[in-house]
Amino acid sequence: MAALGVVYMLLGAATCPFARALGEEFWLSQSPASLLSDTATFRRYLLYDVNPPEGFNLRRDVYIRMASLLKILMKSEEWVMVLPPWGRLYHWQSPDIHQVRIPWSDFFDLESLNKNIPVMEYEDFIAENGGPFIDQIYVLQSYAEGWKEGPWEEKVDERPCLDPPLYSQDKHEYYRGWFWGYEETRGLNVSCLSVQGSASIIAPVLLENTSARSVMLDRAENLLHDHYGGKEYWDTRRSMVFAKHLRAVGDDFRSKYLNSTNKADRIPEEEDWTKMKVELGSSLGGPYLAVHLRRKDFIWGHREDVPSLEGAVKKIRSLMKTHGLDKVFVATDAVRKEYEELKKLLPEMVRFEPTWEELELFKDGGVAIIDQWVCAHARFFIGTSVSTFSFRIHEEREILGLDPKTTYNRFCGDWERTCEQPTHWKVVY
Repeated sequence: MAALGVVYMLLGAATCPFARALGEEFWLSQSPASLLSDTATFRRYLLYDVNPPEGFNLRRDVYIRMASLLKILMKSEEWVMVLPPWGRLYHWQSPDIHQVRIPWSDFFDLESLNKNIPVMEYEDFIAENGGPFIDQIYVLQSYAEGWKEGPWEEKVDERPCLDPPLYSQDKHEYYRGWFWGYEETRGLNVSCLSVQGSASIIAPVLLENTSARSVMLDRAENLLHDHYGGKEYWDTRRSMVFAKHLRAVGDDFRSKYLNSTNKADRIPEEEDWTKMKVELGSSLGGPYLAVHLRRKDFIWGHREDVPSLEGAVKKIRSLMKTHGLDKVFVATDAVRKEYEELKKLLPEMVRFEPTWEELELFKDGGVAIIDQWVCAHARFFIGTSVSTFSFRIHEEREILGLDPKTTYNRFCGDWERTCEQPTHWKVVY
């Protein structure tokens, strides 16, 4: 309990009444320089963050890039990935629900992640690190001069910040920022790196240019994949197993409303992703059509690729007839008025609609995962062009062994002249 009390005091006045009583000066009495001086004897921590407007499914993609970087670092030193807490995303708009500082374990199975790379939650990092301090923050940015014509060159350089960093120094010379909603977190140093290339180009910087024990890469989406579509990519993607409680809810919904079970649908049930290898087409899928119909900003942002509600229903009915399916599951971000109109046009549609208690428990992110899980198990799936939500479902269906012909399908705009379908993927084991 004494050690735990020290941790609480280090967390600062923002979260701990005991620390507030002692005063903020208690844990800010050390300078950033003195905190950095005693960091060489333990494993190192890699943290990262993403541009705030980016959504849940793009952030999952950035995790794959960071995992690739961590594997390179681990060849030289002991590193661990600190998982950035979830929260305050554009699509998570349910009112009156606390949706910040959400741990990864709410959405993903940490044991599965750890079979690929060592990971830990942010609060575990605070406890192990001795406080909410990040030694070095690198804000990643593009080059001011851009990429001109000629051979592609991968490079990284410390440069002046192109935009004012979203960090400000307090009177103690600590850097304050968003830090996933953890207001007590402090950065000791902040600098900007111009990057052009894959995640691995940062490795020499972290291994040779800084001795900081904890390093955070902000705007990590500026780094590209090292092994896009290869075995390393798929190892990391396959390790991103959804949390068991969310899968259980999705499976229960399938059973109750869609007459779908893993045994009947010939879906593999191996819990350990490292032992699961399936042939594409070996899985049948549940006796229903699954639909991801993106609306909201896609209506104007990708109007050529998005059908009207009438056009979408026409396509859905055609697919149900072609594949002999009388049940249809719909995942959509349509506003209430559009959803009610869709329900009138397609009264047989089924949708996962959580109770208030379920929404408060699962959060918007958990509900989205349940939607993806149900879509991933369908006999036939059709999604929305350029949507990362649909793209993640494509991957999930590949992992489960569904026939690609039943996976890579998308809606077309009502007046779209050529309707190119999504590119086929293949899991690499």
